[in-house]
Amino acid sequence: MEILNLSLSATNRFASNYLEQSSDVLPFFHYRFNDFAEDQKRLDELSNRHFPREKVAGHIEKFMERFPSSEEVKNSLAKLKQSNSVVVIGGQQAGILTGPLYSIHKIISIIKLAEQKEKQLGVPVIPVFWIAGEDHDFHEVNHVFMPVEQRVDKWSYPEMVKQKKMVSDVTLNKDVCREWVINVIENFGETNHTKQLINFAEETLRDSSTFVEFFANIVMELFKDYGLLIVDSGDRQFRLLQTEKFAQQIEQHKEITNYLLEQQSIIGKKGYPITIDSNENAANLFYYNPKSNERILLEYDSERNVFVGKSGAVSFTKEELMEIAYQDPAKLSNNVVTRPLMQEWLFPTLAFIAGPGEISYWAELKLVFEHFKISMPPIVPRLNITLVERAVESDIHELNLELSQVLSRGTVEERNQYLESIKDKEVSELFSTLKSQLLQQYDLIERKTNQLDKSLLPLVKKNETYLLKQIGFMETKLEESVQSKYNVILSKFNRIDLSLRPDGFPQERVWNIFYYLNQYGTSFIEEIMKLEFVFDGQHKVIKL
Repeated sequence: MEILNLSLSATNRFASNYLEQSSDVLPFFHYRFNDFAEDQKRLDELSNRHFPREKVAGHIEKFMERFPSSEEVKNSLAKLKQSNSVVVIGGQQAGILTGPLYSIHKIISIIKLAEQKEKQLGVPVIPVFWIAGEDHDFHEVNHVFMPVEQRVDKWSYPEMVKQKKMVSDVTLNKDVCREWVINVIENFGETNHTKQLINFAEETLRDSSTFVEFFANIVMELFKDYGLLIVDSGDRQFRLLQTEKFAQQIEQHKEITNYLLEQQSIIGKKGYPITIDSNENAANLFYYNPKSNERILLEYDSERNVFVGKSGAVSFTKEELMEIAYQDPAKLSNNVVTRPLMQEWLFPTLAFIAGPGEISYWAELKLVFEHFKISMPPIVPRLNITLVERAVESDIHELNLELSQVLSRGTVEERNQYLESIKDKEVSELFSTLKSQLLQQYDLIERKTNQLDKSLLPLVKKNETYLLKQIGFMETKLEESVQSKYNVILSKFNRIDLSLRPDGFPQERVWNIFYYLNQYGTSFIEEIMKLEFVFDGQHKVIKL
């Protein structure tokens, strides 16, 4: 394996400008990323704040007892209790079989940055992955994409979840899941590693009852040797640690919303799109309704002075909601606005690892953080990684393509140019002339029909359309016949796009790590972790 650094634009303009540390976006953040002086400044800020280290470490230790562990994990837990320790943290939803590659890239980013900062700063730095188990959009986590006959196919886990349950509460039918997972792995194609990978999947599934547990078991088996700690925001015991902060959010919900909207207005005036969907009635909290097993977003009804759920499903006075926060905080959970706040109250965060979309929405929270007299952590863009297999790399060289252009936009333009170059120009001209002559003749027929019998005009048009369709069919068949002579080259274009820009999207947003584990074995992660990564905003191409 080797790493190639490329300068590519991010998936949105705001993130691209942030990677460049443009003066347009820097005012929306408290720190520049990957600057040693800024790290020292952040350490000074954290040293003046109080964090519930013992309670958080104790919770994580108990939560992680059920998952694969190591001496490195135990060391991380011990470090977290130290008064001078800090964390590098990031999070993602618990996708089945870990979801798209960017979840794995984020974990690699968290671990690698923590290792680097610990060496640079001389203080304990712990990698922490925040599983967004309180999310209730099951359809975002219940599928993988598969390469099937040179196209992308969506394979969904067959069990349905109709209620808006938190993913942490979604249980697995182990027999159904096992059959589905084995089918997925076998359809990647049999290799020397397939049997071992199926055993790996079966073992992690055997120890899992829910989507989150399945995700966590896989992640910890792959990354336990790097001291990774995990936490599930959907875990009820974890929310017991958040009582006072929930109460603070309820008490100051108006200020949180007003400062969010004010910051969004500032960003909007700079010409950037707004990421967080909000309004002046937002309470920025969810309520878990035990009667319906659903997670309900709360809004504030200022006329009645109550917090209400959508369609009036629930209603609470401020006092009632405060009582829930203190007596039964497991019924409350954060939304996209308050989750970052809760994270920063619980963890001494040296850096937050963010994807392109997260960079945009953190910018909208600056005034909210300032209201609580704390700063946002340095927002470090996660490593953007593309895995390039040897056969695909050979195809790129043979077709004389530029890798950076392929990663940015695929090969559609070059493929179309090639198709144009192999067209039989005489055939094209013959069919073009034929269609032109046919249209001219039918124009004359139509005029004559209009004079003789107008009722036959629809039949004339139908007849014309039919003949044009038949001519088009014949033209297509001849073109396909010509193209079939060049199928070897055309398949190279298809193979490149399918691997690196599936359906026009970046590889990391579509493919799943299990494809690569099947090809290269479960030691694949270990080989990647041996590589040296620099957090410079450049795209990392890993040649396999």
